[in-house]
Amino acid sequence: MNLRKRESEFLGFTIRANKKGNKRVAHTGVKTKNKRKIKDEAKARIKKLRASPTAQNALLFNSFVLGIHNYFKWATHVNLEFARLAYDLRAFMFNRLKQIGKYEHPENPPPTYKKFYSRGFRTFKLANVYLYPLADVKTRNTMSFSQQLTLYTVEGREQIHQKLRPDMQQEIALLMKSSILNRSVEYMDNRISRYSMKMGKCEVTGRYLSAAEVHCHHYVPLHLGGSDKFSNLRVLHKEVHRLIHSTRKETIDGLITKLGISEPMLSLINQYRNKCELEPISEFQI
Repeated sequence: MNLRKRESEFLGFTIRANKKGNKRVAHTGVKTKNKRKIKDEAKARIKKLRASPTAQNALLFNSFVLGIHNYFKWATHVNLEFARLAYDLRAFMFNRLKQIGKYEHPENPPPTYKKFYSRGFRTFKLANVYLYPLADVKTRNTMSFSQQLTLYTVEGREQIHQKLRPDMQQEIALLMKSSILNRSVEYMDNRISRYSMKMGKCEVTGRYLSAAEVHCHHYVPLHLGGSDKFSNLRVLHKEVHRLIHSTRKETIDGLITKLGISEPMLSLINQYRNKCELEPISEFQI
């Protein structure tokens, strides 16, 4: 297909080679069919929020917005496309949420909101959760493949290892979809914020955690006067969290071997156990 004369479509994106000075550059956007799907899905989620304005439904809406932003952010005209989508949905959203939420500029949003979105966009606050603004997305440049990235040189392997950082937005979106019974909105929101601040790494082992591996530990346990505040939470691998609360020697020995716990890690684990009023793990066990 001649992209200078007509537009092509691929995986939900539109592509066309437009003139820019003496050369042609790729202008990419969102396929019309996909924009209709996004609009229909957004309306369905807004209706669900209207019928049941809970924190869980608000987090699911945010997960949806973050997911589509993460997928389409590579389009050169993504800002224009989503600004139009937000404009088309503005009246629908406002009329259905104005009675159950507050429409405002976020005054003190959680760290996760500030990491991905600007406070310059007005949005609804429902059940103490700010909804992510659909229009607030910027193009992220797709970089060309470097010829220096190769498995056959020391420098090339080092560059590959440096770039092996998983995309946290996808894991954060999965965490937003998850639900934990009997947990407060503050806990659910601060759990995601803590995960984001720690770049998705376990605070004991330093290992990158997928959403399925994430556990959030209360530094001062709730039954000892702790809270769900951001400063009282620690992001841990689920097996590390299990080790902190374990009392059986067989379980402790097995987890130490499985996780490869070192002396510095053990010192930190014992610090957490001390706050839980549990016996420290002896160094001879590692």
